[in-house]
Amino acid sequence: MNTITTTNFNFPNQKSVYRGKVREVYNINDELLVMVATDRLSAFDVVLPKGIPYKGQILNQIATKFMELTQDIVPNWLIATPDPNVAVGHLCTPFKVEMVIRGYVSGHAAREYAAGKRQICGVTMAEGLKENDKFPPEASGPIITPTTKADNGSHDEDISREDILSKGIVTEEDYLVLEKYTRALFQRGTEIAASRGLILVDTKYEFGKTKDGVIVLIDEIHTPDSSRYFYSEGYQERQDRGEEQKQLSKEFVRRWLIENGFQGQEGQQIPNMTDEYIVTVSERYIELYENILGEKFVKADVSNIYDRIEKNVLGYLTK
Repeated sequence: MNTITTTNFNFPNQKSVYRGKVREVYNINDELLVMVATDRLSAFDVVLPKGIPYKGQILNQIATKFMELTQDIVPNWLIATPDPNVAVGHLCTPFKVEMVIRGYVSGHAAREYAAGKRQICGVTMAEGLKENDKFPPEASGPIITPTTKADNGSHDEDISREDILSKGIVTEEDYLVLEKYTRALFQRGTEIAASRGLILVDTKYEFGKTKDGVIVLIDEIHTPDSSRYFYSEGYQERQDRGEEQKQLSKEFVRRWLIENGFQGQEGQQIPNMTDEYIVTVSERYIELYENILGEKFVKADVSNIYDRIEKNVLGYLTK
């Protein structure tokens, strides 16, 4: 299977390269970032051993589309996408928090709730909710539950707004902007999802500052790796019957790992991902793309994916 799992490019005026869980970010002359979306798959903060065909292209193209659809409400870092797997944008200084926003009791919030906790990141969750219920408006739902931005290899940790401010991780002035942007983006994402027959359940946003001190949206937005979607048709009926929701997210991978005895904890072995299973994951990502964007996915030529990316990026940087 032709996938891109690690890159080692050397672009003109390249200063450094940062390798995240799924993206590799090349610093060009302390001015531009070339972000390559690989086909790596991570879950429970662990990068799984095999790449997923077309995953990088899917994530990059969804993020690009949503940057375009939200640039009127929140400025972003993006300048160009010279290749299906590549985004080029302004070099920014990232904030050391990820802004997670949740409209429903799902995923991490549901696990905390089931464990009896009624506070997450300093935000109180109402009594009497069940998994995948919508947070009631009186709980100021949707709720913002930030996490610290972990360095390579370590887990992101929940953190409250109060701790972010008291520890000086973000100034109050900036944090108010991050909250405002987070709510505006989630509202826009919710409206777009509804027009596609989907519910945007929860998501995360990352922000940075440009050299001019402007706060901008960076990284990805509203992708299945950073967001959870439900199908709106039948949502309430499934809730009423106590059934699982039909999801469009990476949760199906997490579920498969949990069923096979892996949750990223010490001593646990990553289960073997057969070629057949990898094909099904790739097909699910294509389904996600087509549902989220409401358009057909066009597979890029992956016969020589590394050469293709290098040629396209060099063509862009030298023009």
